[in-house]
Amino acid sequence: MQEVRNYERSLERSRQALRNQDRPSTFTMYGRDWDLLPNVFAPIYSPSTETAMGLLGLTESVAVPRTGSMLEVGCGTGIIAVSSALAGCDRVVASDINPEAVRNAELNAARHGVDNLVRAVDSDLFDGLDQDERFDTIFWSSNYVLAPEAYEYGSVHERAYVDPGYSAHRRFLAEAPNRLTPNGSVLLHFCTRGDLVSLLRIAGECGRGLRMLHSVPVQEGEHHVEHMLIEVTVTPERGDARLGCAEGNREPVRTRS
Repeated sequence: MQEVRNYERSLERSRQALRNQDRPSTFTMYGRDWDLLPNVFAPIYSPSTETAMGLLGLTESVAVPRTGSMLEVGCGTGIIAVSSALAGCDRVVASDINPEAVRNAELNAARHGVDNLVRAVDSDLFDGLDQDERFDTIFWSSNYVLAPEAYEYGSVHERAYVDPGYSAHRRFLAEAPNRLTPNGSVLLHFCTRGDLVSLLRIAGECGRGLRMLHSVPVQEGEHHVEHMLIEVTVTPERGDARLGCAEGNREPVRTRS
């Protein structure tokens, strides 16, 4: 497991995804075609997007109709944001710190005819949003691999792979609940390639609770990795957080390594 959590391994995956000679400009996922710009996180080289789609019930065969507003943090190509609009969300904001990802999400919203429902925003977490903007659902498929606190990104593309000192996770846990409608929910896609102990510690320091809604095992090459959909809740006082569980589907998933 230590090898799977190695941030240098994740950074190498980032570099390989950019320089891959077969990197396409379009790809197909769950029966739909998607645009892929050169410096944007490529879902075809990682299982995280496919797994997140399944955790959220957005796969073609089991799409869960939904309504209301949604914010996707770190939207990348915009697959989840666009799929949420296609599933019934009436207002979707797709945000990313990578300006090229913002453009990519716009292209895919237009490709699938939901550009009237999906607004792409250049934003570092919540900084680029209107102060009074609130959402029924906030979702982040996070850069869950922990890098040393002193690590400095070599490119914006690396931000999709690692989080130095979990500074972005700390900000997300602290700020996301403040962006919800009264009955809204904050959802985090995390996995055992990340440091769950550190996440729990930070959640406790921020006065947040973590509740696991779903968990699926994914075979990534020779490694067995557990992916989780976690709900972030507000706890009454600061202290040690615990990962509560809710009954949900737990099925083996095989994806690209």
